[in-house]
Amino acid sequence: MVLATDAQKKLAENWFKDLRNQICIAFEDLENSQISGPNSNAAPGRFETSETKRDGGLGGGGLMSVLRGGRIFEKVGVNISTVHGTLNPMMQKSMASRKDMVGIEENPIFWASGISLVAHMNSPKMPAVHMNTRMFWTPVASWFGGGTDLNPMIEVSEETAFFHDILKAGCDKHDLRYYPKFKKWADEYFMIKHWGETRGVGGVFFDDLNSGSWINDFNFTKEIGNAFLEAFIPLCEKNQNKEWTDAEREVQLIKRGRYAEFNLVYDRGTHFGLQSGHDPSAVLMSLPPIAKWP
Repeated sequence: MVLATDAQKKLAENWFKDLRNQICIAFEDLENSQISGPNSNAAPGRFETSETKRDGGLGGGGLMSVLRGGRIFEKVGVNISTVHGTLNPMMQKSMASRKDMVGIEENPIFWASGISLVAHMNSPKMPAVHMNTRMFWTPVASWFGGGTDLNPMIEVSEETAFFHDILKAGCDKHDLRYYPKFKKWADEYFMIKHWGETRGVGGVFFDDLNSGSWINDFNFTKEIGNAFLEAFIPLCEKNQNKEWTDAEREVQLIKRGRYAEFNLVYDRGTHFGLQSGHDPSAVLMSLPPIAKWP
């Protein structure tokens, strides 16, 4: 197990910030481009940014950037955070059960940095989407994780294939085993077990990535982050001028309910954020603004 240095931790933290800036600019540009079709008379959405902190003066915090009520985005959040401190007893117990975490209970400190994004669209013709990449460090192990997955309200097979093709190309630059492995991981991870269905059409998901080369793992993590815009923006541009029906909106709201269930019941990031004392408004940013249950 190769442990990241302080300099490497700072490099990762700065890159997450850079990616956040790129995404916010691209999304505001998309809002500006909606000059005809649905919602084009509305003011283009803009991100509002606020600081987030951990409860009780615990170490670290971040920035929460949320755009609400735009021409294209009904709600999108792009959060970055860097937190550190001592793992709570529940997290210590969970990590101590892992073979690569022997000794964590003797020195249960941690550092974590990352970016997390969830976009809920006005139009049912546009898919919701999630992306996150992160780095986690402890005195006994450090690793990268993350991924992205597409959540169409009404699936279009060509759009699913396009999204996956971009991710596969990115994975293949680094290791031909990555795409099939991490696609399968996403299919299994993004399963809403109590309904027996996936929350979308998948993507890639990875965690505990420590190949023995920090720079290789970092470059792969950057690849996934950079591939996100390449895979998602064209789907928005393709569908942004299409009208939708009330029936399609109803389907969208029901699917959003399923999305909320997954994030509250199963999502690792949600659980970690709440257990580590991070600002609940930032942790729960992923929840849709409006949803329904049948």
